[in-house]
Amino acid sequence: MDFLIGWLAIIPSYATPLLLASLGLIICERAGILNLGAEGLMAIGAMAGALTVLSGGNAWAALGAGAMAAAALALLFGLATVVMRADHTLAGLSIVAIGLGVTGVLGRPYAQKTFPGIETLGDIFGIGRDSLMGRIISVQDPVTAVLPVVVVALWWYLHKTRAGLRLRAVGENPAAADVAGIDIQLTQLTAVLASGVLCGLAGAYLSVATSHVWVEGMVAARGWVAIALVIFARWDPARALVGALLFGAADALVPRLQAIGADFPVYLTMTAPYILTLGVLFLTSLRGRTSGEPSFLGRIYLRQDKH
Repeated sequence: MDFLIGWLAIIPSYATPLLLASLGLIICERAGILNLGAEGLMAIGAMAGALTVLSGGNAWAALGAGAMAAAALALLFGLATVVMRADHTLAGLSIVAIGLGVTGVLGRPYAQKTFPGIETLGDIFGIGRDSLMGRIISVQDPVTAVLPVVVVALWWYLHKTRAGLRLRAVGENPAAADVAGIDIQLTQLTAVLASGVLCGLAGAYLSVATSHVWVEGMVAARGWVAIALVIFARWDPARALVGALLFGAADALVPRLQAIGADFPVYLTMTAPYILTLGVLFLTSLRGRTSGEPSFLGRIYLRQDKH
């Protein structure tokens, strides 16, 4: 029972960065822009967040710094894909390379330096750990607590608002959206920036809320897992929440087994989230075009295409 409670308590902290990044990718890809740069955006966010705290800022400013740093890198991606009409796949992979390269150079002097992070709900509200629910809730942080509300708000925005309808229209049929008077480039650039903000928050959360330290390569392929999670969720925020908890549960298994001193193949068990990722991609390839995938995803729109 102690193992189960401890495992359930840490799953949200492992699911949060995956969910934040996947929500950002959903917004971006709903507008028709295929974003494979999540790994680089998260790396920039993680480094910027850690450097902010190490430079004297507080943890909440660090989250903002991570979001803004990743948004700046996402703007570069947006200019390449939306304005210059570069290939989405190549541009996304370039963002990964830039993000990992910049963090490797600028973040190296700050590596392995611990710092204070975000307080838990138990610290903020004085929640005790005497009860079962108290043991689970007290170790959560405000970011994790508010995420379900963010998921509902994003779902409502995409499906129940005029702006969300316009965003989805651009990803489904940009020619028709163009005829209807929607600014295609502005809509897509805004979506790309939003994906940068959320991916940056995901990265900053890893360093500021979870690890309390900056380590080169700490994103550890979670950006690629988030991409698979978007496919798993069929570009739906509510499904992404369920998928993030599932992926997070697999990721959280290793530290819990280590905490109880269990004798198990550590490195083999650590591959569980990535095996799950490959499984999702394999099943998707067997089904062909995934239900929910925006029709114009990854394609370059030219204004004359509407004629």
